[in-house]
Amino acid sequence: MSSDRSELPPEPDLLLITSALSVICGKWRLYIILLLNEQTLRYSQLSDLLPEVSEKVLASELKALVALGIMKREAYAEIPPRVEYSLTPQGRMALPILRQIQLIGQLIQ
Repeated sequence: MSSDRSELPPEPDLLLITSALSVICGKWRLYIILLLNEQTLRYSQLSDLLPEVSEKVLASELKALVALGIMKREAYAEIPPRVEYSLTPQGRMALPILRQIQLIGQLIQ
């Protein structure tokens, strides 16, 4: 067996899968990650792009994604206050997988 750590073990590691699913669980996290993509957005922009989500839920999901290390929150000491969100390198790792999920959705429609 190769010592390359990037190779997946022959059997699924349920702890790793559970850890990955904790990042994308929740109705809105996938959308937030996809919307951020390679750009930086303010809270109001995310809210405008996701009109179906309540402010409370959006704030909660953003806080959770920051705590998981998927997103970075940058607050500026300005009046009015400005807060921007962007994906971390770990968050950008999820993008190809989420794009594949989109493709699967297209195939089954």
